Amino acid sequence: MNSRVRVLVVDDSSFFQRRISEILRSDSGIEVVGTAGDGVAAVQQARRLKPDVITMDVEMPVMNGIDAVRRIMAVSPTRILMFSALTHQGARATLDALEAGAVDFLPKQFGNGGAGAGTAERILPLRVLALGQRRVTVDSLNHTPPRFAQETSKPLHRGRFKLVVIGASTGGPVAIQGLLSTLSGDFPLPLLLVVHMPAAFTPAYAERLDAQCRISVKEAKDGDLLRSGQAYLAPGGKQMLLEHQGVGAVIRIRESSPDQTYKPCLDISLGSAARVWPDSVLAILLTGMGSDGKQGARLLKQGGSSVWSQDEASCVVYGMPQAVEKAGLSDQVLPLNQLGPTLGKVV
Repeated sequence: MNSRVRVLVVDDSSFFQRRISEILRSDSGIEVVGTAGDGVAAVQQARRLKPDVITMDVEMPVMNGIDAVRRIMAVSPTRILMFSALTHQGARATLDALEAGAVDFLPKQFGNGGAGAGTAERILPLRVLALGQRRVTVDSLNHTPPRFAQETSKPLHRGRFKLVVIGASTGGPVAIQGLLSTLSGDFPLPLLLVVHMPAAFTPAYAERLDAQCRISVKEAKDGDLLRSGQAYLAPGGKQMLLEHQGVGAVIRIRESSPDQTYKPCLDISLGSAARVWPDSVLAILLTGMGSDGKQGARLLKQGGSSVWSQDEASCVVYGMPQAVEKAGLSDQVLPLNQLGPTLGKVV
């Protein structure tokens, strides 16, 4: 039995088809089962080959990548990773693709190998392996958890929070949109949003969230005062921290150091929140690769704050939530479609 992750590569450039295929084949756990040069061919190949993962370009002839994603999700649901240009227009197109059903994206940056390798070259195999780890169902791709999804029995503490911090990575943009869309326009607390996204993406993402949610959403700026019912998205490539100011708090945006893996980093934001309001923060960790947020969650718990995590069944990648749950830091483990309603009840 072949246990390798089977991948279909879709790009109208024969050069990029070859380059992406070479990068993927460099990992023994990945098998490239086919290629396609336009969206129509991608839909046909997806139906015929039934790959575990599809890498998809946006701009293609005959049928573009966004329409191809929408069609594939209708006829043969598959985990789709988009390649995106690092521009505002590229960000908006990628967000359209995520809404259409794609689960992740990578900037289309390829190097020549070695220390100077591009973002996609270094990260692509890891992302594909993570996305192909478990069998895909329509429910999991639509973030619809099973009815028997686990909920922990720890009591909910109502009315004591001053701040909500939500962190996510792979699958996070759609998950956060789903969660925030359930909140009422008079939500009584400020929210900090930390998503692993490049700098070109966060302005467009904040605009989209603000347009689609009843609460207000903006990309955070240095010096922003926290206001109730306002969500502040950490700008890509930088770090978002909190500082005391009077009886409230102010946002500080700082440059990232070269040795920081995540820009923005959830651990950094949670750590600063733990210093400002050690016993009054609710942290929510959503779908994503890695363990960013675990150390910050530990600091919050030591101060008396609370931590919730998304359950495995509704995650695209069960990395960040699993890290806090396995460490015994999660007060609640909830499916995505229950996080927003439960949050509304608690505050």
